[in-house]
Amino acid sequence: MIKLIVLDVDGCLTNGDIIYTSNAEEIKHFNVKDGLAISSWIKMGFHVAIITGRESKIVEKRAKELGIKHLYQHVKNKERILKELINKLELKSYEVAAIGDDLNDYKMLRYVGRSFTPKDGIKEVRELVDTVLSLKGGEGAVREMIDILVDENDIRDQFLSVWL
Repeated sequence: MIKLIVLDVDGCLTNGDIIYTSNAEEIKHFNVKDGLAISSWIKMGFHVAIITGRESKIVEKRAKELGIKHLYQHVKNKERILKELINKLELKSYEVAAIGDDLNDYKMLRYVGRSFTPKDGIKEVRELVDTVLSLKGGEGAVREMIDILVDENDIRDQFLSVWL
């Protein structure tokens, strides 16, 4: 059973665009359906982590509002951070699912028990992962991943009961 979901940000939780205002403030676009699925996963008692190569106050704010306790930004070696987190949570790699879309996610995706990429993940990642999602990053791909995990783990009733 999957107990931890690991998320990349740019290209998975967002469409990968980096937009700056004239004041050099960064703007990111998040999908509300991704957010609801993430917060539901956490409310069911499971873990969610963000491991991202960039650093952004926007990501920190989004993680906080969704209840994500494990946030790692400006990470060069995602696999190393993931291994440390798995040890801290006393999990096994086969209890972890991850989503990533580019080369800096490759080793992390190879290490986990269940791997995903959005429809627009790069070729090398699409060839590596267990599941290429039908949706692009920032357009509900994380929700699609969580829906798949909920069904595979036979916890749809528990997932729905969070809100119904």
